[in-house]
Amino acid sequence: MTEVAFHFNVPDKMNYVCRMLRKASQAKARVVVSGPPEELQSLDEALWTFSAHSFIAHCWSTDDFTKTQLSCVVLQPTEAETSQITAPLPHHEILLNLAPSMPEGYETFERVIEVVGLAEEDKNHARERWKTYSQRGYTLVKHDLNAKSVAA
Repeated sequence: MTEVAFHFNVPDKMNYVCRMLRKASQAKARVVVSGPPEELQSLDEALWTFSAHSFIAHCWSTDDFTKTQLSCVVLQPTEAETSQITAPLPHHEILLNLAPSMPEGYETFERVIEVVGLAEEDKNHARERWKTYSQRGYTLVKHDLNAKSVAA
């Protein structure tokens, strides 16, 4: 069954996602990042400028087949509020969801990672996704960044 993890109270989602993708890329893990086109455009730009010392190779799901097959990070836009995936996926290892709703086809991935910022709207959408995953029988893992900063 798909492993689902929520990362809550992320103060800077773009920076956090870039760090996650850098770590995944260094481990040769393959990640599909699903989300609204405008948010993925911001991520695309951030991946080019995130670190002066490293570049996180990535492509769009709409790029040519060879490129998407070889890339560890694939940006996959979803349609508006439906989280409907708009192109065929090159792999099903890790799905990192930035969309406000459940990503379509999430159950075909080995792992799903949900990143939740500090905005109340983001938290409300995450609560709904948590509830749906839970009702469908998934074991959920919670990573609360507030709890980590308090413990440090």
